[in-house]
Amino acid sequence: MTDNKLSSTDKDVAVEPVLLSKTQQQVAASLARRHRQEKLFKGVGLGAVIISLTLVAILFVNIFAKGVPAFWQAHITLDIYFDPEVISISEKPVQGADETDNEFRQRFIEWQTEVGMVNFNRLILDGLNKVIPEAQERQYRRDAARIVTSGERYAVRDMVIENPEIIGQTKTVNLLTDANIDVWLKGNIDRSLPDSQQQLSPKVREWVEMLSAQGIIENRFSFALFMNPDSRSSPASAGLAGAFVGSLYMMLVVIFLAVPMGVAAAIYLEEFAPKNKFTDLVEVNINNLAAVPSIVFGLLGASVFIGWFKLPMSAPIVGGLVLSLMTLPTVIIATRSTLKAIPPSIRQAALGLGASKMQAVFHHVLPLAIPGILTGAIIGVAQALGETAPLLLIGMKSFVAQIPAGPFEQSTALPVQIYLWQGNELRNFFEARTSAAIIVLLALMLTLNGLAIWLRKKYEKRW
Repeated sequence: MTDNKLSSTDKDVAVEPVLLSKTQQQVAASLARRHRQEKLFKGVGLGAVIISLTLVAILFVNIFAKGVPAFWQAHITLDIYFDPEVISISEKPVQGADETDNEFRQRFIEWQTEVGMVNFNRLILDGLNKVIPEAQERQYRRDAARIVTSGERYAVRDMVIENPEIIGQTKTVNLLTDANIDVWLKGNIDRSLPDSQQQLSPKVREWVEMLSAQGIIENRFSFALFMNPDSRSSPASAGLAGAFVGSLYMMLVVIFLAVPMGVAAAIYLEEFAPKNKFTDLVEVNINNLAAVPSIVFGLLGASVFIGWFKLPMSAPIVGGLVLSLMTLPTVIIATRSTLKAIPPSIRQAALGLGASKMQAVFHHVLPLAIPGILTGAIIGVAQALGETAPLLLIGMKSFVAQIPAGPFEQSTALPVQIYLWQGNELRNFFEARTSAAIIVLLALMLTLNGLAIWLRKKYEKRW
């Protein structure tokens, strides 16, 4: 009996380690499987991040590689003699003591018209003849006229309007070369193509290489890109000034219309509005408006602001109103999220000390929410700055060759200017110009986003 019991005990003792070993193996297998899944998930996430950053880096490198050279443009330095025989104009008018402003303005406009009738191209060609004597021959005059871009005659004209005393003097002037010369010197044209497929004649190419070697033609920073409006007759003179001012007017409309209305609506809905079906419906519609494609707002703007209110097409005021409607949901949602993040104890403490509901909100809650409100507003404005589709539908894709003097004058915008330049037929020149405009737009948007982050960090309060 004893032997049997002992053998039974020994058997039980021998079996238990085997059962525990199987359990441990199952647990170990389960842990190993979960660890593999976790590593796989981390690997997939890390791979997605690396792929995304790589694609963004490729995009930015491509844009900067093409766009940065466009900030420098080929200029030619000429000694121009402002020949009095060519510039045969009357003296610049001076306002008399008994003359009204309107009378003086009319005389000044007539004088400007007189100056505009001068053949300033002849002065430029005379300056070219000094550095290219061969250009004086009749057969090469047309080739010589293609070296300096046609829009530079207005720059010479403005010099005379600003200071008529230079008539009869010789001035050293830096002028923009033709767009084809710029891309030729930068190597953006295949030089192995036959002469029949080249934009520049053999003689012009010979002159350009000679002047470049002498330092008369050289690359300089292109202020024209920022100071000039768009141009079709003189592509080398085309700039972003008109588009920049148009975008500025639109952003001012958004800032003074969408931001105050959005913040006020968010404060009311979050702090004062009763919780009922109507306010629930309003909240749902605000969230839905935030997801509406921007092109729908463009259709709304074309129908309402242009069709009903008869506002001018392609005007910054219309673009600003359309972008304000698009930005409102973003500002409201961001402001409400900020107000919700303020602890209820702040409100309760203010009310407990005898403050009214409005005093508790405006004196205690709102100052703490200002960093988040500013962040949401700036991000909304930055988003509006980069919108293109709604502006195309209200006519801002039309060519405008002047800087708008006000929000009711025709204009374009930076993203629309990029769209127009991308489709330009002179692709060798405007491809780099387009990338440069993208860099300018990205710089503005990154500046606004950086400002939002800085304001949030500066005024953020912890509790």
